Amino acid sequence: MDAPLSYHPRHPTAFPAPAMTPIPETIPPIEVRMAEIVFPNHTNHLGTLFGGQALAWMDKAAFLAAARYSRRTVVTARSDQVDFKLPIRIGQMVETVGRIVYVGRSSMKVEVELIAEDLHTGERKLCTRGHFVMIALDADGHPTSVPSLPGDIPGP
Repeated sequence: MDAPLSYHPRHPTAFPAPAMTPIPETIPPIEVRMAEIVFPNHTNHLGTLFGGQALAWMDKAAFLAAARYSRRTVVTARSDQVDFKLPIRIGQMVETVGRIVYVGRSSMKVEVELIAEDLHTGERKLCTRGHFVMIALDADGHPTSVPSLPGDIPGP
């Protein structure tokens, strides 16, 4: 089968459309990734990311990872230790990675990392890591069960 053709007004000749990159999936998915750019309104007087902004991005990634994994409404129950290892500076891209690392009956522990990338050099550094506990809720707002992680052995 021939590749679909794309058209661009500045380039009137049709050319093959690029293929989409396949996304590796687990069923259910256990990871989400988000990207942000650090603008001046995200930073303190030193030009580094506000801790509260970092926590907001991390909580959002934890929410998305847990909701996507459980296919339920979720809420944040707790944020465990969050380690701010390196500052994130204005103009850097921040990749936020949320990954389900443990599942209880209705709870999910999500590890979240903030990775800063210099867009000019490509240098990437793990700057912040923390864990969030999310709870799945049913339609009445009560905790509800979620699927176990693939490969999990049921506990006692």
